[in-house]
Amino acid sequence: MLYKFKSKNMGDLIMLEANGRQLLEIIGKSPGPRGIILPEQMPAAILAIEAAVALEDSHVHDEEEGHDRHEGIGLHQRAKPFIDMLRWNYQAGEEVVWGV
Repeated sequence: MLYKFKSKNMGDLIMLEANGRQLLEIIGKSPGPRGIILPEQMPAAILAIEAAVALEDSHVHDEEEGHDRHEGIGLHQRAKPFIDMLRWNYQAGEEVVWGV
């Protein structure tokens, strides 16, 4: 399954199920087949995602050996387009939906 996030004033954002589900859980939304994020919910959602990214980054970095233990794409890279979408739509006063 894919998550396809849509808004009236931006292109669609498509994510694999695991990544979309993770972001929806971080912001406190049910990762069901359909949903909506209202503009008034977006500032708190952005802060929650940023906090999760910071937490992941603090756990990933291995200071003793001076290199990252995590290989591949991290949450910060997957979350950036979603955060951008939330910021853009918050400023525009538009909701973000998926599954409709």
